[in-house]
Amino acid sequence: MNSVDGLTTFHVRQHRAADTVGATVLSVLLLAAVAAFGCWLVGTRSPDIGTDTLTYAGFFEALGRESIETRLEPGFVYLSIALWKLGLGVTGYQTALFALMLGTVVVSTRQYFRALGDERGYLTFLSVSVMLLFVSPMFVNASINAVRQGLAALLVFTALLSFQQRRWGAFALFGLVASSLHMSSLLYLVFAPVLLLGPKTQRLVAVAGFILYVSGVSMAAVRAAVPALYELVMTYTENSRFQSGVRIDFAVFSIFWYALPHALSPLVKPEFREKIRDSTAIYLVMLLPFFAIGWGFFSNRYLLPAWLSVSLIVAAVICHSRLPALRHPLLLRFGLVLSCAVFYYYVNNEIVI
Repeated sequence: MNSVDGLTTFHVRQHRAADTVGATVLSVLLLAAVAAFGCWLVGTRSPDIGTDTLTYAGFFEALGRESIETRLEPGFVYLSIALWKLGLGVTGYQTALFALMLGTVVVSTRQYFRALGDERGYLTFLSVSVMLLFVSPMFVNASINAVRQGLAALLVFTALLSFQQRRWGAFALFGLVASSLHMSSLLYLVFAPVLLLGPKTQRLVAVAGFILYVSGVSMAAVRAAVPALYELVMTYTENSRFQSGVRIDFAVFSIFWYALPHALSPLVKPEFREKIRDSTAIYLVMLLPFFAIGWGFFSNRYLLPAWLSVSLIVAAVICHSRLPALRHPLLLRFGLVLSCAVFYYYVNNEIVI
């Protein structure tokens, strides 16, 4: 009788192992298909889709000349030269940049997944993160407009996550790469020491920054104390179609995404609640540059890294939810496929924030 039971147990385990392998292969294939679709969509977009598409295309085509004068960051320049030497055209260049952006998604989700203390289910977490990014107008903005900052944004989140964990080498590495792609990354990294404070103090700093911003005090203070910085911020990419000055709508919208994971905390498995709440502190730190100087034209660019990181934090809430229905494989796969349709609509209609 025991031997029969043993055989039965063996066959059941064998079937379960086969099912697990099959599910893993299916997840990998689906993610690969979604990535390929995104690369095709963004890479082959029309030159009139994306405010900076023609600028980047012109820069790439100019790399064949003898000398190049540019204010672009060295990391991005060397990356572009490497892609040019591969013989890529503009379409290949745009495709490669988006593929690299997806690579930063993989890196950041992997680091965040480990920080949460989970050991299994990374592909599910990656799938949910990609799904949420694809339905995010902020991600579209990073894909077709603020491309350099989009490449750096999630690396900033990863650098600050490393700082929070006292992994100084990883902080320096991710911070250096992010800054070499877009100098604005330094704005967030200089606020990293706030992560060494206690949770209550961190919230007080964020609340103070919010109040100073929405009241206009931060703008008045910079104008009085550092007029050159005020002038630089207010004249950068001046555009009559975009409202400058204090953007209370952006500030309130940003605070909402900080409050949401805390409101959903009771639905999260107890062993992951504190770590997810800890990660929202990183989000708060990434809001501080906006509270300091986010009153110029296109001030939403200061919020891009924070807004992109929201997708990862909400993905953590979903993947570690106490409600099994939210993690059902069929639901998540359908959602990932549906997000591709949303992303297609966003890109072709330039639905961005």
